[in-house]
Amino acid sequence: MELKTNAALIIIDQQKGILHPRLGPRNNPQAEERILELLEHWRRTGRPIVHVQHLSRSEDSVFWPQQSGVEFQARFRPLPGEQLIQKQVPDAFCSTALEAHLREAGIEQLIIVGVATHNSVESTARTAGNLGFDTWVVEDACFTFDKADFFGNARSAEEVHGMSLGNLHGEYATVVSAAQILATA
Repeated sequence: MELKTNAALIIIDQQKGILHPRLGPRNNPQAEERILELLEHWRRTGRPIVHVQHLSRSEDSVFWPQQSGVEFQARFRPLPGEQLIQKQVPDAFCSTALEAHLREAGIEQLIIVGVATHNSVESTARTAGNLGFDTWVVEDACFTFDKADFFGNARSAEEVHGMSLGNLHGEYATVVSAAQILATA
């Protein structure tokens, strides 16, 4: 496992709305601390950073553009020179300039963090893998929420998170911890 000097950190949907209580119980209470550790390392080493912001098309979404939930949390605001990608669906590659930006910059390795594991993180990581990027998902720098499965069975956020990571690992991405990333950097 080797981290390239131009590996891009893709931070997904770290907006105010993701903290809304109506989203329910979540897992990985330290995920934001892990994201911040990675973000600080990327900034210190001059590696590329891509901030992904969800602009929902649904008025009842926590990411509806007409309210404060759409704004980045203060600690995750992009700095000048850092890439901003705005999306309207979970997949950060769909109808955005993300792939073109990465290709133009010669970036082949992506480190994906953020929310929600089973939604935007998984969707973006699947596409990244399918497009041929060397894709890593940082399991302790992502989180999700309790969710019922298709059959109506309640699943804890930890179960949803684990299943989503299981869907990705080995086929679309390599699942790693923040400590593993920082140890290779």
